Amino acid sequence: MGLRGRSKFSEERHFFVTTTVVNYAKVFINDKYCEILIDNIKHYQDKYHFIILCYVIMPSHFHWIIETDAKFGTLSDIMRDIKKYSAWDVMDELEKDGRTNLTRIFRDAAKGISGQKRKFWMQRFDDEVIRNREMFLTKLRYIHNNPVKAGLVENPEDYKYSSARNYMFGDHSVIFVKTEW
Repeated sequence: MGLRGRSKFSEERHFFVTTTVVNYAKVFINDKYCEILIDNIKHYQDKYHFIILCYVIMPSHFHWIIETDAKFGTLSDIMRDIKKYSAWDVMDELEKDGRTNLTRIFRDAAKGISGQKRKFWMQRFDDEVIRNREMFLTKLRYIHNNPVKAGLVENPEDYKYSSARNYMFGDHSVIFVKTEW
C-alpha cells in the first residue's frame, strides 16, 4: 500500500488524522467499544511516544491531532498498529456480544481479500500536516463540534469521547490530552 506522499513529511510532527469503520458502521455508540479503542491508543502511545492534542470518537470514525516523534515511529506506524489491534479487539468483543448485524458487515467487507476473514477499518486513513496555529485551531474546532453537528449532544463538552472535556474542564479521565499548543 502506498503512503500517498507521507514519506515527504519526515520532518513534520503534527497531524490531523481521520479513520473510518468500513461501511460507516456505527460501532462506537457503546462505551465498551470506545474503551477498547482508547485502551489501544494508550498502549501504542507508550510504544510510539506520540502526544494527543485533541480527539473525538464518533459512532463510525475518529479524528485526532497528534504530535509524533520520528525517533519512535511514524504516523503510519502508529495508525497501522492502532487500527490492526483495535479492530481485532472490537470485533472479538462484538462476536462475544452476539452483535451479528455488525459482525456480518465485517465478514462481508473481507470477502475477496486474501487471507482475511474480517475487515473493520477502511483501508486507508486521511491525514493533513498541521502547518500553523491557525490551522490547528480550525481543526480543533471541527473535531470538537463534530458531535454537535451530528446531533449527538448540544454542547461539545457534553460528549464523553471528545477532548472538548479536556479543554473545558481539565478532565483527563478518558485519556490525557495536551491542551497547550
